[in-house]
Amino acid sequence: MKLPRRKFLHLATAAAAFPSPIGNVSALDYPTRPVHIVVGFPPGGAPDIIARLVGQWLSERLDQQFFVDNRPGAAGNIGTEVVAKAPLDGYTLLIAVSTTAVNAALYTNLNFNFIRDVTPVASIGGTTFVMAATPSLPAKTIPEFIAYAKANPGMVNMASQGIGTTPHVCGELFKMLTGVDFVHVPYRTNLMPDLLAGQVHFYFSPMPQAIEYVRDGRLRALGVTTATRAEALPDVPAIGEFVPGYVAVGWLASARLRVHRPRSLIS
Repeated sequence: MKLPRRKFLHLATAAAAFPSPIGNVSALDYPTRPVHIVVGFPPGGAPDIIARLVGQWLSERLDQQFFVDNRPGAAGNIGTEVVAKAPLDGYTLLIAVSTTAVNAALYTNLNFNFIRDVTPVASIGGTTFVMAATPSLPAKTIPEFIAYAKANPGMVNMASQGIGTTPHVCGELFKMLTGVDFVHVPYRTNLMPDLLAGQVHFYFSPMPQAIEYVRDGRLRALGVTTATRAEALPDVPAIGEFVPGYVAVGWLASARLRVHRPRSLIS
């Protein structure tokens, strides 16, 4: 994945120039102390990997530490709430993912309003997902998986980081378009050890999280979720080659706390 690093650096620095109740912060002076990058998912996942790459690059070029702070749970909502309640100073950033947008529509009892409380800083990139299966699963192709799942309804398990996460949505779209039945197993911690051990059968994994396991044979890639094949795994077909209309992609971005306006001005 290519990160638009120069764009991210410019926008992240400019974000600190937004006015805040604690005083104006000049973009030329930012940052004068360590910056926390909050990730709402466990270490080892794609958001965590991207956050550490971006944080390291920013640390080297801005001569200030950018620390990754993992706050997993509730499909990323715990991490988002941490950022929503942080001081209005630009020193707490959020790695927002497509799941964050899903959560805004899925959950009605959140302690924050994502649209009102958080503002985007920069787009980091898109996310391709790969339907990664444990090698113990008999199916080696998408058609074989569909046939196996239909012959064994409720016996195939799909892992995800939680209800409403993008991997979960990828799976629900697959279920809807194929008519197969499988059991959703949401995780609050890193699910990859159980997938590698065969405790769960498959997972719509962000490409950065699964690609090395696919390349060394510890996981089997059945298909990718983009409309066409992924450059990183050219021999793996797009799911849409077998399931017409199937396309599912994600995104990653950086966000910071929004300066609140008076509620009377918010309709």
